[in-house]
Amino acid sequence: MSTPLYRLKAEFFKTLGHPVRIRVLELLSERDHAVSEMLNEVGVEAAHLSQQLAVLRRAGLVTARREGSAVHYTLADPGVAELLRVARTILTGVLAGQAELLADLRSDGDGPDGARPGRQDTP
Repeated sequence: MSTPLYRLKAEFFKTLGHPVRIRVLELLSERDHAVSEMLNEVGVEAAHLSQQLAVLRRAGLVTARREGSAVHYTLADPGVAELLRVARTILTGVLAGQAELLADLRSDGDGPDGARPGRQDTP
């Protein structure tokens, strides 16, 4: 029996569920990078970056090629870059909505009894 698509999607999103992996994919969305270049950009130790790259390789999201002593990584599918762009668009909308709500809350400072929230009115 084959694995249901929703389970495969859940595993896919679990793979994306780590900040270092997301940052690596963002970098690779711009261009191919050598591991040494990513170390400077990602800000983790080499062993940790190597582990995260291995997860991305096993998931089929990146490919590696050796050039001399350097290992260069590239996105396996340009759709990954598009997915990151869509996620950014969604997050921008969510955060804009939260900013609007915060602005509304700040401008409408009257509580239900006419007192400002967080402030004690004294007679």
